[in-house]
Amino acid sequence: MYYGNIKNFDIADGEGVRVSLFVSGCTHHCKNCFNPQTWNFCFGKEFTKEVEDELLKMLEPGYISGLTLLGGEPMEPQNQACLLPFVRRVREKFGNSKNIWCYSGYTLDEELLKPSRARCEHTDELLSYIDVLVDGEFVEEKKNLMLKFRGSSNQRVINVPETLKQGKIVLYLE
Repeated sequence: MYYGNIKNFDIADGEGVRVSLFVSGCTHHCKNCFNPQTWNFCFGKEFTKEVEDELLKMLEPGYISGLTLLGGEPMEPQNQACLLPFVRRVREKFGNSKNIWCYSGYTLDEELLKPSRARCEHTDELLSYIDVLVDGEFVEEKKNLMLKFRGSSNQRVINVPETLKQGKIVLYLE
């Protein structure tokens, strides 16, 4: 897997001060995507164990709320395969003291929890580590700058643990 950017001290992509990993590779190609260079699966730098170690170090300070995964598309199956061991390491090191947000163009109930091209052998475990999922493709015609943590009104900010527990979508933010 490749990544296009790492942001330390990110305050735009989730609550609090965050460390954000922008993975490369996306097949959605949303109109007016804010990060189209990351559509290419080979854009940027290789995601190595050394990069993982660097991210874990960035997450250590108490003022860092957590990790955000975005891109590109973290839930592309080939990205899930790389992200799962890393996210597992994050949970092993920090437990629930750091939350994990993920932005995906795939919808949780229709594409990640049901058979689809996004769902693979890593999906369920990866979702089990994610606290908040912002799902749905960015839709230019539904763009709304007043929305918190999302770009278009079709996107949802989902409480993943509660959704999995209750078996229905539970929103984190309206």
